[in-house]
Amino acid sequence: MRFYFLLFVVWLAMVPAFSQDKSYPQGYFRNPMGIPMELTANFGELRTNHWHMGLDIRTQARENLPVYAAAGGYIAYIGVRPLSFGRFIIINHPNGLSTLYAHLNDFAPAIESYVIQQQYAQQSWPVELKLNPKQFPMSKGQFLAYSGNTGGSGGPHLHFEIIDTKTQKRLNPLLFGFELKDHVNPVIKGLVLYDRSRTINGQSPRQIPIKKVGNKYVLASGNALTTQLSKLSFAVATHDQVSGSPNPNGVYSASIGVDGQLQLKFELDSIDYDQTGYMNAHIDYSHKKRGGAYYQHLSSLPGEASGAYHRIKSDGVLTLRDTLLHRVEIVVADAYGNQSTLNFAVKTSKPWLDPPPSKVKPIAGNPTHFTPQVAAKLRYADFEVDFPAMGLYDSLPIVYQRVSSPLLTPAITTFHQLNDPSIPVHLNFEVRLKPQINVPSSLRNKVVLQRTDNTLKPIATTKAKKAVWEGDWVTAEFDDFGYFRAFVDTVAPVIHFNNKAIQPDTINISALKRIYFTPTDNFGVIKNFSATLNGEWVRFTNDKGKTWVYGFNKKLTFGVHRLTVSLEDLVGNTTTKTWWIKKAPYTPPVKKTITKKKK
Repeated sequence: MRFYFLLFVVWLAMVPAFSQDKSYPQGYFRNPMGIPMELTANFGELRTNHWHMGLDIRTQARENLPVYAAAGGYIAYIGVRPLSFGRFIIINHPNGLSTLYAHLNDFAPAIESYVIQQQYAQQSWPVELKLNPKQFPMSKGQFLAYSGNTGGSGGPHLHFEIIDTKTQKRLNPLLFGFELKDHVNPVIKGLVLYDRSRTINGQSPRQIPIKKVGNKYVLASGNALTTQLSKLSFAVATHDQVSGSPNPNGVYSASIGVDGQLQLKFELDSIDYDQTGYMNAHIDYSHKKRGGAYYQHLSSLPGEASGAYHRIKSDGVLTLRDTLLHRVEIVVADAYGNQSTLNFAVKTSKPWLDPPPSKVKPIAGNPTHFTPQVAAKLRYADFEVDFPAMGLYDSLPIVYQRVSSPLLTPAITTFHQLNDPSIPVHLNFEVRLKPQINVPSSLRNKVVLQRTDNTLKPIATTKAKKAVWEGDWVTAEFDDFGYFRAFVDTVAPVIHFNNKAIQPDTINISALKRIYFTPTDNFGVIKNFSATLNGEWVRFTNDKGKTWVYGFNKKLTFGVHRLTVSLEDLVGNTTTKTWWIKKAPYTPPVKKTITKKKK
């Protein structure tokens, strides 16, 4: 046994591991498309609650262009996910890297046949398939799939990622030498200032007007900024562009230096999917949620742990202990080395004095603040919260109120507000509510906890979770602040054939090419969808998450068939409906010829 273990260790040492070699092989990967590479989005572009983890390659606003393997290897993973990546493939390569291709339409014929076989075996449209190296070996440039618009895509394109196979970190593909021309410097559109003697949360940033002079940026009102703040930080509104494209992309890096010494730098060369949510610590989340621009911090917040920030001399917060001018240089760069700089000086009229040691003794009862490094427990009469350490990016005063409201069916609790939804939360926290009325045992499995942004739209908005009972309390986890309430849900989902409420006894589908359903639910969650044709499971596609589509195949022969669809919502309410459908050879309608009478 020891011999085999040693043999395994030797073999493992021989496997190429990119994570042990931080060089980026130039020219190893080819363009996965057969057309010149143009980008609609790059690695590190700012998205809602995450950084973009790859390249979005333009497909000329068309679908079904061929997609090719970027390098040799084997298909290690195939996924079909509503929303998210849609239909995607991951190839493992012998150099310790993997590539991912997403938002695809049909796969190459042999791959497509295998996936359909697995979907019918599992009786499920969504599938996650792990493969061994012998099933689908791939050579560089081999046809893989057709490009598409499936999943969470907002238009036709190919999403392409390069992955460190061992660590699963996503690497910036622009560091691998693809043929992309870029001689354009990043754009700096705005500069803002924050008071760092207090928390970022709840602040409105102070706008500092800037202008471009030649190839550099300066303050619009002169070279010096005077402030009463003595502990401060900056953020910039910035984006990158590539030659020949007007698209605003994400920047690769930005740094801040003071008096000739580099203080801090963020750099987007690699991101883990477990870390991508820290993008909300990288930006002024509240300002963006209120409709403002993306401001990217040039300081690391206390609860930030993405690995994108590199502290050189400090965390990027400037502490001014005198009234002298201090030179500040901000440098923004792209992955091709193009740079833009913003230079100015800053001074304060009220130098920083270190505060005396705190003598405040902790008070028993609920805490008054959330702090990033400390877990918090809130206990009220009928509302409780367990909040984890590192669940926030900066400290936050706790704001709680019980909103008295009549208990109209199906509500079983009043609203409870915990802070404002414009404050970002990084980790799930547990919410517990105590029902104000007795819930019969027959209905206990029908309870839903819901979080909303306000009390005016308590149904079918934001997030709903199936409740778990803990004694007389109901509990669920959430990742946003807001208003919380519990309901008993006994309403089944609603479904109509091709979304038409009234249908004849037998529906003639001879002129149709597909059948589709867009079911609805009072809490907005369809947990399960299943369809059978004459008693046998039939594959409905579900690329966009809400609509299920059956594109006719060989199972739908000419004649009359029984189509049955079953739905289940979050708490197990079900709807089953059956339609008789008739398919006959399609005969186009005859155009009537109108003969004009002679006068």
